[in-house]
Amino acid sequence: MSWLWNFWLPFLGGRHKRIAASSGDSTSPLRQDELLEFFDLAPVGFFSVDHQGRFRMVNRVLAGWLECQPEELIEQGWQLHQILAEPPHDKAPYDLGSEGGLIQHVDVILIGVKGRRFPASITQTVVVGGDGVPLRTRAVVRDLVPEHEWREALRLSEHRFQGFFEQAPIGIALADVDGSLTICNPAFQVMIGVSAEGLSRRPLNQLLHPDDRQKVHDHLQSVLASGDAVGPLEIRLAGEKEQIFHLYARRLGGGLEAGFGGDGARLILHFIDMTEQKSLEAQFVQSRKMQAIGQLAGGIAHDFNNLLTAMTGFCDLLLLCHRPGDPSFADIMQIKQNANRAANLVRQLLAFSRQQTLSPRVIDITDVLSDLANLLRRLIGEHIDLRLVHGRDLGLVKSDSGQLEQVIINLVVNARDAMPGGGRLTISTSNHTVATLTRHGHDDIPAGDYVVIDVADTGIGILRENLERIFEPFFTTKEAGSGTGLGLSTVYGIVRQTGGFIFVDSTPGTGTRFTIYLPRHFGPDPSSQVVTPEPRDLISVDLTGTETILLVEDEDAVRVFGARALRNKGYRVLEAKSGEAALQWFEPGGERIDLLITDVVMPLMDGPTLIRHVRKQHPDLKVIFISGYTEDRCRDQLDEGQSVHFLPKPFSLKQLAGKVREVLHDGN
Repeated sequence: MSWLWNFWLPFLGGRHKRIAASSGDSTSPLRQDELLEFFDLAPVGFFSVDHQGRFRMVNRVLAGWLECQPEELIEQGWQLHQILAEPPHDKAPYDLGSEGGLIQHVDVILIGVKGRRFPASITQTVVVGGDGVPLRTRAVVRDLVPEHEWREALRLSEHRFQGFFEQAPIGIALADVDGSLTICNPAFQVMIGVSAEGLSRRPLNQLLHPDDRQKVHDHLQSVLASGDAVGPLEIRLAGEKEQIFHLYARRLGGGLEAGFGGDGARLILHFIDMTEQKSLEAQFVQSRKMQAIGQLAGGIAHDFNNLLTAMTGFCDLLLLCHRPGDPSFADIMQIKQNANRAANLVRQLLAFSRQQTLSPRVIDITDVLSDLANLLRRLIGEHIDLRLVHGRDLGLVKSDSGQLEQVIINLVVNARDAMPGGGRLTISTSNHTVATLTRHGHDDIPAGDYVVIDVADTGIGILRENLERIFEPFFTTKEAGSGTGLGLSTVYGIVRQTGGFIFVDSTPGTGTRFTIYLPRHFGPDPSSQVVTPEPRDLISVDLTGTETILLVEDEDAVRVFGARALRNKGYRVLEAKSGEAALQWFEPGGERIDLLITDVVMPLMDGPTLIRHVRKQHPDLKVIFISGYTEDRCRDQLDEGQSVHFLPKPFSLKQLAGKVREVLHDGN
């Protein structure tokens, strides 16, 4: 065992005397065996070579790494350089020219008997003889493979974390207990608009909206106290651009802070930008609200049109008996005029709900504004300066020119009322191309070419809280009795029904700007189109007839008026209160019917369903729809290829008789 002590004891320092004394005790052979077992099976390798580099001693652990037995290396005369895959750049571990007792360290690549390569670290001392000549080395070998694997795993782990942290699409920040930021990822820097240097050690509260600072402070203190992840907390950032975020906070623990540089961070914060989602939610709510209001307005307008049809109709019947000069004539005309005023309000409701009847044609906005210029100047008065700025090479649009004029007039009247002390009103036009889908306010503008109309004033402006409701029916900022609140809602409905968009931007005390986007029409110039002559004056046309007409209307007053009006013109009129009752007139052996006039919306069987049933046996029957809804909405309910005529409610006796005459004698 002397070779073992000679090898081992120099590495034990001052403790070798105690162990040597114990091991020299003849009564304690077990401790020597135990030490030998420890030496052979220690988690490091031991070897000794002579001055020629031949192995004199190898423990079993090192031999196992070299894929052999200790005896093979010693008995077969293996030399140290044979297991060195790459000799070190400095002195070889078996170079005994060094001063005795000097400890040397070197990292090498060892190669086993069967070719296994592995990195190792060798620590050795040189034993010198009595004459000062080096005799052998004592060396300890550490297998660096586990260490390299651990370092590589750590490197990969750090790389993955760095990737997650740096490339995360959400903002991540670390903060200490007082809320000062320590580390922030690039996404958070982009959200805040501040560089990493500008955010380091900066208090989080400085980045928040003043109204949210206290609740964020309380939130973080709660997280620090409980350790539980609490969230999300909705917060806003400071600055002019309102940004909304969800904040998630968690307390760091279990030594995690050491993984972030040991900088004292105690909170990890995640910021998710909710600005766009909140905008979409607001857009959805606004859209649903406007849709609901539109449906309500359209339903009211439809029912009210029935009442107005009866009112104006019976007035017309009375006027047949009470001519001018009759004491009752003026009273009847007063009733009819008020009914007509009510009809205008209903048309405004239908315009808002996008259910009015339009007659679109290709028009030039420049021509429309030029024709309106004199009227607009009279409307606004001399104390307001009107400026028209026409865009060059302005595109064409397809719109109802009368309705578009109403849009401009309504906006100009609102601008006039906003400048009681005078000011400047500018109406400008231009071409504009939207390259990609663009969100503006609560609406998304599809990509395409548009003609833009700007109406800007220098008036008192509109408060921010009123901008969201500015297009709602019956909402007005004017004094009681100064308006119905339908002007801007009418504008909104006409523009949207035309396929366009309208936006408003206002600053109190500075003025308001309405911007209208109308889809540009690419087609022939309207000046080259044949102008359709206006309908002949119905006064000079014979409106009488003898044909048989079936009138289907569930509203009694409308049906009674229509039947009396047509009978007065000589027609034979059959009446039905419902679609089911109307079908009975078409049973085999029934009368020949020349024209069917039917309401669109009726209980149980509506007008389009009635038409489908009737035309199975009478495909050529002429039909007139009467409705308070738009013609397009009625036609959408018909099968493709079915031809019908349309008369919007409310209508007068003359309009009803004229439409019947047109369909029976002039129509297809």
